[in-house]
Amino acid sequence: MSLVTLLPFIVLIGAMFLMTRSAKKKQNAAAQMRNDMQPGSGVRTIGGMYATVKEVNEDTVLLDAGPGVDLLFAKNAIGAVLSDDEYNRLVHGIEHDLKEDESVVPDDASSLTETDEPADASDDKPIDLGKKDVADEPVEESADAEPKKADEADLKKSDGESDAK
Repeated sequence: MSLVTLLPFIVLIGAMFLMTRSAKKKQNAAAQMRNDMQPGSGVRTIGGMYATVKEVNEDTVLLDAGPGVDLLFAKNAIGAVLSDDEYNRLVHGIEHDLKEDESVVPDDASSLTETDEPADASDDKPIDLGKKDVADEPVEESADAEPKKADEADLKKSDGESDAK
């Protein structure tokens, strides 16, 4: 057999070796993370439930999911061990990473326009932004002016028609 015919098999075996090696690294990291769990740390299960570790046994973990709710899970069911800041942010909505110096941007602009000073009396008048009707305005008629009449041809024309016939 020549080297050219063996080359695809060698490449395939090498790719399989690299894939299994990276998968084993991920498995070992997950097992190490589960073994490093301590009571009191926050975790997320593979089902997406957040809880606090109450007790760690060899193959199981007792989780406190709420007041009076203790659940027994297999260690393999723990998807991630969370840091205290991340757990408090996700479960309790507490942000610890905000600095005191930073200004907080409001959700709406109403707080940006509020002032401590009382408004002037001139600001109390309502502003009319609507269009005025032509019928409401007084019409000045002069003796020389004749009322305008529309031609019948102008009335029959639509937007798309031209004047040429």
